[in-house]
Amino acid sequence: MSANAFLSADMLLAYTAYFIGTASPGPSNLAIMSIAANQGRKAALAFAFGVVSGSMFWATVAKLGISAALVAYSQFIVAVKVFGGLYLLWLAFKSGRSALVPAAAMMRKAGRPDTLRGLYIRGALLHLTNPKAILVWVSIVALSSSRFGSAHGAVIPGCAVIGSLVFSGYAFLFSMDSARRLYIRTRRVLEGCLAVAFGAAGIKLLAWPSR
Repeated sequence: MSANAFLSADMLLAYTAYFIGTASPGPSNLAIMSIAANQGRKAALAFAFGVVSGSMFWATVAKLGISAALVAYSQFIVAVKVFGGLYLLWLAFKSGRSALVPAAAMMRKAGRPDTLRGLYIRGALLHLTNPKAILVWVSIVALSSSRFGSAHGAVIPGCAVIGSLVFSGYAFLFSMDSARRLYIRTRRVLEGCLAVAFGAAGIKLLAWPSR
């Protein structure tokens, strides 16, 4: 695949749109910030690459043409929507409960940290249970096929690199000592904001029409 396939004006436009959507504040980015400040860089990177893996899974499914059939099967979308909405509400409950616990009590009740594998799975689930991700990748693949011809194969690897850089950037930035000290001082507020973000996303997803 030539470099022109990755760097044409239309492809750069597609990458820019993906970058804006990926870098914009949302449940995934907020979760990475919280994990990075609370559990460190490795934990945040594990979660971040779980998110990227979930996104690339739907990208691959869309490229193979399977997702078009899945989207047409409304029961599948409803199932993903309900499971994803409930999962986000569960994350909202966990964050809200954490926000209500004072720092001293949190230190006393702190148990074993999450494993890297567990964090990776959590990150992947956050994206795999989002039906909007399916529709977004259906649109991206359809657009690249119609406008870029044979160059459409560059969309997925290019977006994978962008997503990895963005999410790992959040992990590195918020695992710095200054960010971690700030997190300790404002943990309850940030966890409260995370609970609101997860809750709003979960409710919005459950209320989102299937068609």
